[in-house]
Amino acid sequence: MKNLTKVTGFILISLSDHPNNLHLLFVVFFLIYVLTVIINFLIIIFIFTDSRLHNTPMYFFLGNLAFLDMSYSSVTAPRMLFDLSTQHWSMSFPDCIAQIFFVIYFGSSEVFLLSSMSYDRYVAICHPLHYSQVMSWGTCTQIVSLVWSSGLLAPIICTLLLKRLTFCGPNFIHNFFCDLPHLLKISCTDTSINVLVVVIVGVLLGTVAFVATFYPYVRIFSAVLKIRTVDGKRKAFSTCTSHLTVVFIFYASVTFIYYVPNTSNLLTLNQVVTVIYTLITPLLNPLIYSLRNKDLKAALRRTLHVDRKIPVNVRGNKAQSLFRRIQFRRLHLSFP
Repeated sequence: MKNLTKVTGFILISLSDHPNNLHLLFVVFFLIYVLTVIINFLIIIFIFTDSRLHNTPMYFFLGNLAFLDMSYSSVTAPRMLFDLSTQHWSMSFPDCIAQIFFVIYFGSSEVFLLSSMSYDRYVAICHPLHYSQVMSWGTCTQIVSLVWSSGLLAPIICTLLLKRLTFCGPNFIHNFFCDLPHLLKISCTDTSINVLVVVIVGVLLGTVAFVATFYPYVRIFSAVLKIRTVDGKRKAFSTCTSHLTVVFIFYASVTFIYYVPNTSNLLTLNQVVTVIYTLITPLLNPLIYSLRNKDLKAALRRTLHVDRKIPVNVRGNKAQSLFRRIQFRRLHLSFP
């Protein structure tokens, strides 16, 4: 069907109508976005420059997660900050489609990456003796390549189906960025096919990713419960706490945004959850991992040279230099 789009752009609904609130929101969201980029970028630098980290599969996946969070936040935050500063909330149709594509792409890729991280924890806890063989460098790169390529399926299907829709107005999107559910809601074309395809793709990919994420933890918990010592159980569970926290926040936000009806009563709550999902979660993920991870803290200390212990040979050289200067001064003072 030929694209008969009559609306060339869309008007995004601001988070607030009061100018003072807009300035405050700009400052808050700007700080959140800058911190998100800086923290995720530092984690990537720490992991891929520290030989103790980038050779470990868990941190290899964590580096990709940090890049995904930074990229996902960069799809929505800069445009929202621009709109807050200029109070110009319009967006063209191609820009809207592009934003939807990358939002779905980075979100889908993160779903598969979280599943891969679950498998990594399963092998590390349930098969520790074979961990280095199973999770080799070649296997990890293949898994990550599959993650990035599999994430393309959902956005390609969803955005291609948008070409069959016509937008006649009103062209108001009740969100601070172009999102697929809100765009389908304002179309004057029958969107039943789009909704059906979105539900099918979401259920299939979501079910596969959900099972791949949580089934390894069923095996992990059964293996951990067999450990006799309390300290052993605590150490085993501590390696999974950060990942489970990130998974819970991610799935809870996605479920509410895409599978809870956008009624007028839940409109404000939906916007709040969207802010948490698009801005807060990419900042929380690296903090959750870094604050509970001794290896990342050690890498931070090594990078910032916090641990300034002088090597033995350096101490010896400094001591010899100081001894020579003292001897020279003694000789100099002994002559009139």
